[in-house]
Amino acid sequence: MPVIGNVEERSLRAVPGRIVGLLAAALAAQLWWHAQSPPPAARAIDLPPAPQASVLRTASLGEPVAAAQMLLLYLQSFDNQPGISIPFAELDYRRVADWLGAALGLDARTGYPLMMASQLYGQVPEPAKQRAMCDFVHARFLEAPDLRWRWLAHCAIMAKHRLKDPALALRYAADITRHAGGASGWARQMQVFILEDLGETESARILLGGLLANDEVKDPAELHFLTERLKTLESGKKSPSSSNFRQ
Repeated sequence: MPVIGNVEERSLRAVPGRIVGLLAAALAAQLWWHAQSPPPAARAIDLPPAPQASVLRTASLGEPVAAAQMLLLYLQSFDNQPGISIPFAELDYRRVADWLGAALGLDARTGYPLMMASQLYGQVPEPAKQRAMCDFVHARFLEAPDLRWRWLAHCAIMAKHRLKDPALALRYAADITRHAGGASGWARQMQVFILEDLGETESARILLGGLLANDEVKDPAELHFLTERLKTLESGKKSPSSSNFRQ
C-alpha cells in the first residue's frame, strides 16, 4: 500500500461499508433537496429605489444623456432576469415612475421615458397602474408641453377607451389644447371630439369656432374638414366623423 509522507493512503475497499452507505445516503439526500427546492423567485420589491438626483449628476461624469440611457436600459431589462421573467404588473409602479423621472432629470429632451410610461408600462391590464403612468406623463407634460404632447395624447386615448373615463380624457385633451401650441392639429382637436361624444355640442362648437377664427389651422384639407364639422355642430346634428377619435 503506497505511503504519502507519513500518511498511509488507503483504498476504497478498506473503508467500512457502513461509512460508504452513509456517504451515499447523504449525497442522495442533498441531490433530492436541491431538486425539491423552488428556483429563486424575483419579486416586484426587488426593484430598488431610483438613485438620488445628486448621486446621478456626480456619477454621470459630465455625460448625462448616456447616464439617462443606462438608467432606462437597467429599468427595461429588470423584468427579464436570468431564468426569471417578472410581469410588468408586479412591479412597484411608484418606483418605476421614479426611475423614469430620474432619466428625464438627466436628459429633459428625450421622449423615451414617456413612451415607456404610456406605451409599455401603461399597457398592463390594471386600471390603477394605467392611471399611475398617465398621471406621470401628465405631470411631465406640463413641464415641457411642446416637447411632450404626443405622450399625453396617447394617455387621452387610453383614458377614453381603456379606462372608460371620458372626463379624464377630456382633461388631458384640454391641457394639450391649452398648453401645447406646437402640437399637431389632430391632438389639439381631440378636445372637440370628446366634448361632442359627451353631448357637450355647444362647448365643442365654441371651441372649434375659436380654433378656426384664430387661424390656428393651416392645412387646407384639415381646414375644410373642421369647417364642415363646425357646420354640422351648428345644425344641431352629431357628425359621424366624430368616430375618428373612437378608433
